[in-house]
Amino acid sequence: MMDQEQSLPSTRPYLIRALYEWCVDGGFTPFLAVQVGPGVRVPMEFVRDGQITLNIGADATQGLQIGNEWIEFKARFGGVARELLVPIDHVLAIYARENGQGMAFPAPELEAEAPESASADSAPVLRLAPEPETAESSHNPPPDEPPPSPRPALKRVK
Repeated sequence: MMDQEQSLPSTRPYLIRALYEWCVDGGFTPFLAVQVGPGVRVPMEFVRDGQITLNIGADATQGLQIGNEWIEFKARFGGVARELLVPIDHVLAIYARENGQGMAFPAPELEAEAPESASADSAPVLRLAPEPETAESSHNPPPDEPPPSPRPALKRVK
């Protein structure tokens, strides 16, 4: 029985695809929180505290493919088209921007991240990075528009 369990694929890509479809079907904007590390190809100027938040909605991406090992797509950052590549195990969360509902995943085990003095039972902290600026989001709202509502917070549940 143990050999069968070891050969089973990870549930993470299946859950990511399911939550992506749930967001799209519900009219929400799917966002990914990604831990930057080996194999992650994203615009580094938008990385904050080792993480980046990416809009993977149809309006923001081109050629989105959510495979069992990688998520790849093209997106514009500051008007410049970029090719992004994210290993599935570096996805920290997928959630709907509008209401914060989604799912968080354990952070990948990165050798450089684990200080020797860290407690073995301390859980990594998930912080959502600010939304990447796009040409549409970089404008200043007119003074008669109300300020945007506070961003939803994603809470890790054990």
